[in-house]
Amino acid sequence: MRTPIIAGNWKMHKNIQETISFIKELSPLVKADSGVEVVICAPFTALYPAGQALAGSKIGLGAQNVFWEKQGAFTGEISPAMLVDAGCRYVIIGHSERRQYFGEVEETVNRKIKAALAAGLTAIACVGETLEEREAGETELVIARQLDGGLAGLSAEQIETIVIAYEPVWAIGTGRTASAEDANSVCDYIRRRLANHFGMDIAQKVRIQYGGSVKPENIAELMAQSDIDGALVGGASLDPVSFNKLINYK
Repeated sequence: MRTPIIAGNWKMHKNIQETISFIKELSPLVKADSGVEVVICAPFTALYPAGQALAGSKIGLGAQNVFWEKQGAFTGEISPAMLVDAGCRYVIIGHSERRQYFGEVEETVNRKIKAALAAGLTAIACVGETLEEREAGETELVIARQLDGGLAGLSAEQIETIVIAYEPVWAIGTGRTASAEDANSVCDYIRRRLANHFGMDIAQKVRIQYGGSVKPENIAELMAQSDIDGALVGGASLDPVSFNKLINYK
């Protein structure tokens, strides 16, 4: 039985005080027996205070990016060990905005995933097609390329610990959401692709999130699908009341 995982990706939102206020409001709302793994992925500047504020709570802390080296002359970057030191247990890797604006490709995603796993972080690895690719019938081709390249060289045991986030680029921040059936179809393809490489036993253990304009109004239908095990949430995770509704979707 896969434990659902709901992760909020705050992107470039919230300063330190706003982060602490959010956590103070959300923490009492998250039920200990909800059966859902909850993660907040805050900006770098807010990670350490967020980790302090989350101490003892049921909410995990994640970062939105990481570099693959342990240390060195890499101006502006942050290492996996630094994230762990700040209190992180999760990190988003390969988000479409990183690919679109900052040149992320399968090779760099792969190096970041390996570095994150080596540091004991849970990698939330993102895949997803653009509208043009979808309309050209290339969704599965794109997903296969991103999965095969991003996960290259990983063992079955490592794959078992990773969270895959399917985020169709055309649905991120647009208000457009893939239908629950369409989203599940791609998540099913992801699982079958993983099974081809690592075996069905491992593939059945991997949690696959859906992301793309997820909100309280559509979360229950998405989570009712056979191969959707959670959500990577953008805008709807910025408000504690809205985010709590997503956590308690049942």
